[in-house]
Amino acid sequence: MIAETAATLRENIKKVIVGKDEVIDLALIAMLCEGHLLLEDVPGTGKTTLAKTIAASLGCTFHRVQFTPDLLPSDVTGIYYYNQKAQEFEFRPGPIFAQILLADEINR
Repeated sequence: MIAETAATLRENIKKVIVGKDEVIDLALIAMLCEGHLLLEDVPGTGKTTLAKTIAASLGCTFHRVQFTPDLLPSDVTGIYYYNQKAQEFEFRPGPIFAQILLADEINR
């Protein structure tokens, strides 16, 4: 069952990502092991597209965080803000609450 699902998922991803079979396999292994994945490559090689494609194939939510020198923790975790209509504080979740999160340019 798991092998069939993984094979179907791999084929779906290969329709979008061409020529990166090893990267696709490693990404699927990391996902099946409930782990994290660190991809290092030159710009324009499909890292974001791979993450988006995996999320879309699984029906998961996807967010991307662009790491910049001025990034604040609340930019990732979310914030409480005051809703004037309801007259109470409400939580606006940040991108960390996505099922698949792409942290881009973490070397900054």
